[in-house]
Amino acid sequence: MEKSPASEISRQLGGQAESVCRHYLSNGQREGRYWLVGDIRNAPGRSLYVRLADAEGGRAAGKWTDAATGDHGDLLDIIAASCGCHAMRETLAEARRFLRLPQSERPSRPDKRPPRARSSGTPGAARRLWAASRPLAGSVAEAYLRKRLMGGWHGLTGLGSLRAHPHCFYRRSEIDAPDVPGAWPALIAAVTDETGTLTGVHRTWLDRGTRWKADIAFPRRAMGQLLGNGVRFGAPGEVMAAGEGIESILSILQAAPAMPMVAGLSAAHLAAIALPPALRRLYVARDADAAGAAALETLTARAAGRGIAVVPLDPELGDFNDDLRHLGREQFGALLAQKLLADDAARFLWP
Repeated sequence: MEKSPASEISRQLGGQAESVCRHYLSNGQREGRYWLVGDIRNAPGRSLYVRLADAEGGRAAGKWTDAATGDHGDLLDIIAASCGCHAMRETLAEARRFLRLPQSERPSRPDKRPPRARSSGTPGAARRLWAASRPLAGSVAEAYLRKRLMGGWHGLTGLGSLRAHPHCFYRRSEIDAPDVPGAWPALIAAVTDETGTLTGVHRTWLDRGTRWKADIAFPRRAMGQLLGNGVRFGAPGEVMAAGEGIESILSILQAAPAMPMVAGLSAAHLAAIALPPALRRLYVARDADAAGAAALETLTARAAGRGIAVVPLDPELGDFNDDLRHLGREQFGALLAQKLLADDAARFLWP
């Protein structure tokens, strides 16, 4: 059977996988048989990994997985995201330019969309994992949060979006050691939409001995429908804070326990977070990197169209959990008070 133009070009791109990554994912780097980068949009980081050579079992060069979201795809997806292509014909034309192939003379359907990343976990699977999880009390996840939040998290309320799982299945990646266990204790976070409907879960695998993140290639992964949704603390109102990581948002919640907050789980998903109808002011607690800056820029533009004021919250170090752990709770709260508007500081900060 004759291969489709897309599959044949994808195969040829796979033959030059490293060159494709160096061109379209320039913020990444090679490590062994993989190219590591933050996400499909070329954010700095190590969440997304691209296979650079064919392997046994039909694992083709150019296939990628984002460990933070569970999304996966091929190099055509990366080209589409990098160049902002809105149709398959645009993606294929760019791929042909890269490969120095003649452009196709065959017309393509104008409304054919570019390839989309495929989720490795459905909302149904997320709901089953959430139902199988347990309260935090007495768990390894509770001990982990104590360490990350300087022991002060027990004063917080509205933590119903967090649970624990004693033996959460972990699918070993191709860069994990062969003897990595297939199950670990885990912190389970509910990903919900604006109405509180569960659309996915986020897992942080933990080591039972160290009470810290498990020593595996990708100790954090999400599953389900993530776009626009997040891990929520408190009901949405006129004022809200949105950030990237769960621990970073929980750190701010330590000092401002009355403020509604949401963790987008990555810079790309923070940029796409849904803006509640009643929202009038949004604090954006970005991480201190290029991806965080891009998320802030995108959110600011989106909010402006809705008449929502955006107030940037910039950490002193890498993120707000780094700040909390370095400064301590009292000094961290004093610093946050300087970053909030005076009315919000009086309303939301702990005394």
